[in-house]
Amino acid sequence: MTGGRSSIPALQALLRALATGRDVAELGTAFGEGAAAMAETARSVVTVEADPDRAAAARRRLAGLPNVEALEGDAYELLRGRGPFGLVFADGGAYDWEAIMELLAPGGILVKDDLIPGRPLDGDPVREFLLRDPRLSAAEILTTPTIAAIVAVRE
Repeated sequence: MTGGRSSIPALQALLRALATGRDVAELGTAFGEGAAAMAETARSVVTVEADPDRAAAARRRLAGLPNVEALEGDAYELLRGRGPFGLVFADGGAYDWEAIMELLAPGGILVKDDLIPGRPLDGDPVREFLLRDPRLSAAEILTTPTIAAIVAVRE
């Protein structure tokens, strides 16, 4: 939906609220706007971007934020063994939901954005996992009239 651009202001506001006092992991930094928003309220943010050009732009954007660690490479490799995190923002690329669940603390929040609202669950692997996995309590919410996010809490 954002085509790899920066997260929209409505999502940034949601992330800022959900990150409050938490240790956060972001998979897919893009240009660092979402990470910067979460850093305003989070205890710590570790964000990973695979694309070298975007990672460089994000490092420039996030420079000087003492609670942010901006990494470049494969998020699953770089975050393996870290955490648990109170908030995981899955914001890019292919999703290894089991690896993401390993990062997420009990009671932690998982957010996935850039969804087309109102699509059926069946045949949509993101929705099937997030809205049907018994380890999660989740809801799909509108961040704009044409963009949705799923917010899930790990049991």
